[in-house]
Amino acid sequence: MLADNEVAVYEHMGARYSNNPPYNPPDSYPEYQLEAGPDPTNEAYHLIRESFLLLGLDRKNYGKPEWNPLGHLIRPGETVLLKPNLIAHSQMYTDEWEHVITHGSILRAVVDYVYIALHGQGKIIIADAPQTDSQMPMIKQRIGIEATQDLYWKQKRFEIAFLDLRDEHWVMKNGVCVEKVRLPGDPLGNARVNLANDSFFFEHRGLNKRYYGAFYDVAETNEHHRDGVHEYMISRTALQSDVFINLPKLKTHKKVGVTLNLKNLVGINGNKNWLPHYALGSPGENGDQFPSSTTRGRLENSLVLSAKRLLLGKNALVRLAARQLKGVGYAIFGDTEEIVRSGNWYGNDTCWRMTLDLNRILLYANADGTLRSTPKRYFSVIDGIQAMEGNGPVAGKPKSTGFVIAGYNPLAVDTVCAHLMSFDYRKIPMLHRAFDNSKYAFATFTADEIRINSNNKALRGGLADLSSEHTMRFEAHFGWKGHVEL
Repeated sequence: MLADNEVAVYEHMGARYSNNPPYNPPDSYPEYQLEAGPDPTNEAYHLIRESFLLLGLDRKNYGKPEWNPLGHLIRPGETVLLKPNLIAHSQMYTDEWEHVITHGSILRAVVDYVYIALHGQGKIIIADAPQTDSQMPMIKQRIGIEATQDLYWKQKRFEIAFLDLRDEHWVMKNGVCVEKVRLPGDPLGNARVNLANDSFFFEHRGLNKRYYGAFYDVAETNEHHRDGVHEYMISRTALQSDVFINLPKLKTHKKVGVTLNLKNLVGINGNKNWLPHYALGSPGENGDQFPSSTTRGRLENSLVLSAKRLLLGKNALVRLAARQLKGVGYAIFGDTEEIVRSGNWYGNDTCWRMTLDLNRILLYANADGTLRSTPKRYFSVIDGIQAMEGNGPVAGKPKSTGFVIAGYNPLAVDTVCAHLMSFDYRKIPMLHRAFDNSKYAFATFTADEIRINSNNKALRGGLADLSSEHTMRFEAHFGWKGHVEL
């Protein structure tokens, strides 16, 4: 399926989400297998159904009870993992959430068509590992997932599993973790996968970079990323699934430019501190934390890293002092959503490599950590009805596009999405470097060979056929603004 270069773009400007879990379809479609419905406000369901048709999925049976658009991808009895973007329960500064996470109406529609393909035999698992401080009960309530689970159990005696893949939840106070609560995590556990010389970090060999991961323990991150070793702790449920369906949100991102299919795989990790996010220092200091070397930046690193080392300690009074220091640091050096730091800029040469490593692992790794030559079966549906621009992935602004974008190849879909956002994929290392040839390739075609099918005639053809006047003119994250646009 990775060889498939077709991408469907269904556009319905002004489309809205339903607010009625379990998000039944808006019409009595012939293929529909449940009794509940219809919900005429559920426009998202219609968009997904039509995007399948744009891809030509089981076209001969469209409009008939036997229409099974995912039947060629999924076999009865298999395990299908659906991976939404559930990064946080709300935007960073407001209680808004529809432009932050994958909407439940998108999930429900895909669940229905996966169930049709399974003929009621097999497993559907919805799984993600949100930010460590995110409130999963609130996320589940907002996406209405329990209503969908109840509907399928009552009518079909079919269980839809929902997994929080995190091993722990962090209780935050003033931006600092004050308590770590253990969580069950993946019931199958996590697999350690070492890409070694097949990692995109292989190009950093001999440079002795100091990587920063998800939190204060820099030593842990660099233990797992050094010359000859580039290892990750990955959900076994994700690796062992027969089919992986990615359901990202259409958003900008501070470290890699955009967060779509490729970046969404951060949510299959068992330990996010094994994920290098940036290298300490400026480019002149062998890093990409800051764009340039300044006295202010060196002072900030000295003070902030010292405070973070204190936070690793057990002494409560010392930890309290460190928390106060962090607040003082923001007052002196500025807020991260206003000042370029932490690799939040177009020159980040670390995070895109980590992201592509994760995708290489999902596509080609076995649950025992070995790599195979045949990629996992994969499909993508991107929720762009309400998107995010500006300071993504959690602090940006809502942008209504009315898009649902679907396809088999994550790189092809992401490249088209970047163009629709008015960004040049060649200026986003995560995208243009993913087209590099290797034995664990993401695509067997070039970007110029991607074909777009759309209900909007102006969006059909190849990337070169899409006029910039028909793109959505997203505002980039401020660290990328002026460097990533078409």
